[in-house]
Amino acid sequence: MAEIEQNGAIVTLFSTASAVGKTLVGTNLAAELARGGYRVCLLDLDLQFGDVCNYLQLMPESTIADAQQAFAVEGDHARVEACLTPYERDGIIFYVLANPSLLEEAYNIKPDTVKRIVQQLQTMFNYIVIDTSSMFSVLNLSMLDISTVVVFLGIVDFLPTIKNMKSGIDTLKKLNYDRNKLRIVLNRSNARTRIPMDEVTGILGETFYHILPNDFQAANASIKSGVPLVLSQGGDGLGLALRELVRRSTNQHYEEEPADGNEKNSGGLFHRLFGKG
Repeated sequence: MAEIEQNGAIVTLFSTASAVGKTLVGTNLAAELARGGYRVCLLDLDLQFGDVCNYLQLMPESTIADAQQAFAVEGDHARVEACLTPYERDGIIFYVLANPSLLEEAYNIKPDTVKRIVQQLQTMFNYIVIDTSSMFSVLNLSMLDISTVVVFLGIVDFLPTIKNMKSGIDTLKKLNYDRNKLRIVLNRSNARTRIPMDEVTGILGETFYHILPNDFQAANASIKSGVPLVLSQGGDGLGLALRELVRRSTNQHYEEEPADGNEKNSGGLFHRLFGKG
């Protein structure tokens, strides 16, 4: 229909534990989608400690704080694209909306404004990739509400991280979270651990949608160079696994998955948790 020219899909990286690789996966997801010819925006919503620009070696002139200010001054006439920072490598380009540069700005970011920002980005991009902080905050819940796909990332290096994963999954279930759009992904799968995988899945009560191998050397080299693994020659095992995750989590070439990925929630997480209808 003519009234909606473009409504970009939203892919959100979420976890209930820190240091599980959300930013590495998010930057590679954005890069791989851009490599496939899609218009992509990567949004860093780890407001206080976001690392997207560090991973990509970007020096943004504007951040999400500037985008919020533009909405405060100009309302719906605000232009979010003026606050984006391009990342380009060998003719492949995607855009980044950086986290605030100042701590006090991070505290003042409003979930309702972020939602308006994302909705405007949906009219300009095929995919919006969101890197979040590791908590059930009001902001994160509002993003999970509107996401097309949620990549729930975890590692199994020791029991507390498994406990955090289970708590997160159980919380989503209690809130009637739509499981059709949830992708539970294991990172660093072959890292040294004494916890058997069957015990992990037994504790979680879930099997993993996708598994990423452990390759610290390749991941570290990617971060130091500012080049996502899917755009580099190194880290073939991890790079290929990330490409496969992109294809699966975005429903590309997988007819058994819902074709449009836009499963509807009855009210959404934000409204169910905070009782706002």
